[in-house]
Amino acid sequence: MTCRGLKAVSFHHIQVIMIPTTRFWRSLFLVVPAMATTPITVLAETKTSVPNVDRARDGSHDFDFEIGTWKSHLRRRVHPLSGSNSWVEYDGTTVVRRVWNGAANLVELEVDGPAGHIGALSLRLYDPASHQWSLNFANRAVGQISPPPTIGEFKDGRGEFFDQEVFDGRQIQVRFVISDITATSCRFEQAYSDDGGRTWEINWIATDTRIGDLDNHPREKS
Repeated sequence: MTCRGLKAVSFHHIQVIMIPTTRFWRSLFLVVPAMATTPITVLAETKTSVPNVDRARDGSHDFDFEIGTWKSHLRRRVHPLSGSNSWVEYDGTTVVRRVWNGAANLVELEVDGPAGHIGALSLRLYDPASHQWSLNFANRAVGQISPPPTIGEFKDGRGEFFDQEVFDGRQIQVRFVISDITATSCRFEQAYSDDGGRTWEINWIATDTRIGDLDNHPREKS
């Protein structure tokens, strides 16, 4: 957000008196001698203090690379933040559909493994005011969006998203990272922190390989 306009300045030891006259230049600032140049100096400084217009980039198409169908291989840590290093693996598909001409998208994940089936959905929404994305996750077994959303953005080809949640009765931080992005592959990684973000334990790793068209759903007209 940018702040428009000038700041009010309080002058001590100054009296401002406007003398009624029909000529503009007869309006005078009457000041004590030691402060005679203060009004001119402060006005010049105030003029240069106006902030620049926000030039944050438009990230509404950051997820365009993912539109289509993918083969997904998933590894999930069974007991996060417990000291356990037991993992289970799944294989299946991910389908990503464009919404609102790219300013939103819908992800459907269906994978199976020895530990069972995972059906998940993620609704990603772009906020043009903050230039950030919110990732809203739902598990098919529950049938509800799980609060809170994970919020973040892409920088230099890497997406990082964060939130705070309650896990096993304690507050933790959650980090979701999208990286190693190419035209045919990408990587997703989720991690938990129970020490305020000083250390992170990864509990979810998914690698996707494209098997469908780059964009199975034509872009909407603006």
